[in-house]
Amino acid sequence: MAHSEKIVMTTIQKIVPLEMAGLRLDQILAELYAEYSRSKLQTWIKLGKVNVDGIQLKPKQKLEGGELIEVDVEPEIVITSEPENIPLDIVFEDDSMIIVNKPIGLVVHPAIGNWRGTLVNALLNHERSLETLPRAGIVHRIDKDTSGLLMIAKTLHAHHSLTQQLQERTIHREYLAISRGRMTSGGTVDLPIGRHPTDRKRYVVRESGKEAITHYRVVQRYERHTLIRVKLETGRTHQIRVHMAHIRFPLLGDQVYGGRFQLPPACSEQLETQLRQYKHQALHAAKLGLEHPETDEYCEWEAPMPQDMILMLEALAANEK
Repeated sequence: MAHSEKIVMTTIQKIVPLEMAGLRLDQILAELYAEYSRSKLQTWIKLGKVNVDGIQLKPKQKLEGGELIEVDVEPEIVITSEPENIPLDIVFEDDSMIIVNKPIGLVVHPAIGNWRGTLVNALLNHERSLETLPRAGIVHRIDKDTSGLLMIAKTLHAHHSLTQQLQERTIHREYLAISRGRMTSGGTVDLPIGRHPTDRKRYVVRESGKEAITHYRVVQRYERHTLIRVKLETGRTHQIRVHMAHIRFPLLGDQVYGGRFQLPPACSEQLETQLRQYKHQALHAAKLGLEHPETDEYCEWEAPMPQDMILMLEALAANEK
């Protein structure tokens, strides 16, 4: 059997900050439990799944601050995959979390058509207890054809902590990317991203989308390409790829947002070979920084670029001579 399903029930406790004194219960819930929609939170209040100091209150009841809120998060169906002996590049591990350097081509989560051979399968082989956590402890993802650092929680407490840090935008994430086109300077793209109106697998900049902020700076310019360092303030699906394509500097090798294949003029045979065989976006999650879930100490890791990205940069540099 490749996978199975089971139900996970979670109670999430939070203390109401004193600065929220005078706000209504529904307003406080919307702030403290921002990962859930307002309508879902309202439904949970009505169903008695929300307790304030052990008592069920009405949505418009005002609180004084300091109360203990307990929310019984409705059962979540968790796909439990089978462990598989897939090599993992573990950068860091302790009792709370694992930091892995994901290779290009490895799918993060199982899904229809990809039940086996994923990062989840590999993690369960490494640490079977992860099957008790939502998504086997994975709190964020990177695309199949993007390499680099990912964080995995090993306990429910760590899962809540890392998820909250993501929501509060205190996780430090930097990527290295090769874009097509010669940039003159860095900048910031602050444009909302949503699903493409007709192609549900693609994302585009659109007014009705979710807030998305990408900061980028130039590391190295080449004749028709630029190596950039990108810092994410938000974490939307395909964010870097969509934003870079929108400002007309699509990522090299991007099969979805990169447009048609082009060879730069005066292209050497070495560079042409590299460009033709580069079939994935040149994007690497190079740096990850966060507060440790148990100690609150700031921790940071870096992962070197994959070999094919290094060879591409060498070919771009050699073509300049």
